[in-house]
Amino acid sequence: MKLFLPLSLLLCFSLKAQQYHLLVGTYTNAGSEGIYTYKFDVQTGKTTANGSVKTTNPSYLAVSPDQKYVFAVNENDSGTVSAFKFNKENGALTFLNTVTSAGAHPCYISVNKKGTVAVAGNYSSGTIAVMEIRSDGQLSQPKQIIQLKGSSVNRSRQEKSHVHATVFSPDFRHLLVPDLGTDKVMLYSVAPNSGALQAMEEPYADVNAGAGPRHIDFHPKLEIAYLIEELTGTISVFKYKEGQLELLQNTSSHPLSYIGAFGSADIHVSPDGRFLYASNRGDANSIAIFSIDQETGMLQIAGFQPTLGIHPRNFSIDPTGNFLLVANRDSDEIVIFRIDKKTGLLDDTKQRINVSKPVCVKWIVTK
Repeated sequence: MKLFLPLSLLLCFSLKAQQYHLLVGTYTNAGSEGIYTYKFDVQTGKTTANGSVKTTNPSYLAVSPDQKYVFAVNENDSGTVSAFKFNKENGALTFLNTVTSAGAHPCYISVNKKGTVAVAGNYSSGTIAVMEIRSDGQLSQPKQIIQLKGSSVNRSRQEKSHVHATVFSPDFRHLLVPDLGTDKVMLYSVAPNSGALQAMEEPYADVNAGAGPRHIDFHPKLEIAYLIEELTGTISVFKYKEGQLELLQNTSSHPLSYIGAFGSADIHVSPDGRFLYASNRGDANSIAIFSIDQETGMLQIAGFQPTLGIHPRNFSIDPTGNFLLVANRDSDEIVIFRIDKKTGLLDDTKQRINVSKPVCVKWIVTK
C-alpha cells in the first residue's frame, strides 16, 4: 500500500529539514558587540539567540554563496572589511581577517556568484574597492580601487560622491553603484574571472536632481530594477538589460498628503515577485508596500505600514517570503511582521528582537 502525504505536510517537513539563521549587523557606539546570530523559525517567526562576535560598526553584511563565510564592512573613518567563518551547527562566527576598504565609512558589500570576489562601497570617500576572497574565506587587500567624483544640487548632502551600494546584476556580469552624491547609478561590466570592473560605454544612468540614489533591487522574473532615492523619498523603476537602465516610472514612497522630512533607506522585492517594499525614515518611520504589475514591472501603492519603531535603516524578507523583519536603529529593536501573500500587507506578530542599534539583517539557510 502506498502512502501519500498532503502537500502542506511535505512542505512543513522540507522547511524543518533546513535551518534558517538570521545575522544582524549593528552600530557599536552604544553597547553592541558587533554581529549577532539567531535561529529563525519560518513557520512562527520566533527567534533563538545563538551568540555574537565582536567587530566595530558592522553596518552591512554579505554572505558567500556556499553559506560558509560572512563579510562585514566596518563603518569607520578609516574603513575596513572583516571576514568570518560561519558554523552551521551552532550559528557561531569565527573571525578570519580584516583588510582596508580603501576609503572612509564603508556602508555596503556584495559577493560574486562564485564566491571569489567581494566589492565594497565607501560612502564618505566615494570609493569602490574590489577584493579577492581566498579559498579559506579570508580577504585579500583591495586589488582595484575606483574613485568616483562629482556633486549635485543638495549642497549639504551632495557636495561630493557618496557611494551607497555595490549591487551585482542577477547574472553577475555587471555591477550597479548608486551614488547619492552625484544623482547617478554608475554602471560597470565585471570580468568573469578576476572580478575587475570596467565602466560601460554608457557609464551611468541619471536620476532626478537632488534625489539621492541609495539602494537597488531586481525583480526575480522580469528585467526590471527598482531604485530607492533617499533625499526625495521616491522610487525609480527601470527596464534593465545588459548593464543598462531605462527609466519607466518614478513614484513616491510616501502618501500624497505627507509633509514631513524624507529619509528613504532600503528596498526589496518579495521572493515571488508580486510586491515591493521600501523603508522610510525621516518623520515617516514606515514601510511602503507596492503591488507589481507582472507584465510591466510597474508599481501601484498597496499600503503603508508603520515600523513600530524609529529609523528603519534596513529590513529584510525571510527566504520563504513569510516574514518581513525591520531593523529600527534608534529604538534598538527588530520588529517581525508576517506577510499576507495575497495582499502584500503586513501584520505585527508582536515578536521582537532586542539589540542595540540594529542596521542590517541577512540570512543563511543550511541543511
